[in-house]
Amino acid sequence: MTLLPHFPWLVVLLAVVLLGDATLSLRPPSFIRNCLTGVGFPRQWWWTLLVIKVLAAAGLLVGLRVPGVALAACTGVICYFLCAIVAHIRAGFMGRELWINCLGMLALAAVTAIASFVG
Repeated sequence: MTLLPHFPWLVVLLAVVLLGDATLSLRPPSFIRNCLTGVGFPRQWWWTLLVIKVLAAAGLLVGLRVPGVALAACTGVICYFLCAIVAHIRAGFMGRELWINCLGMLALAAVTAIASFVG
């Protein structure tokens, strides 16, 4: 296993998607509001998700040059979306937000981790 990504473009792609998600979260559109409300995430804590996504994206980008940082950030993104899936399941909020958003982002983060850091 190497601690610098084999496919930097994949790490950059995940960072860009996270930054886009964070940007959307500044003024959440209805599908994000419905998702957060549907899982029972308190509105006064919504800002924390924005911070987490921006920090994860920054970690991914820093990790292009600093060994281990992108792998740690990618692992954090995977954990974040696993927690989101658990929140959806616990709340019984199993609509397309779970299937498209959470599982899609989990898949992107997992593919990034596996392709970029294994082997």
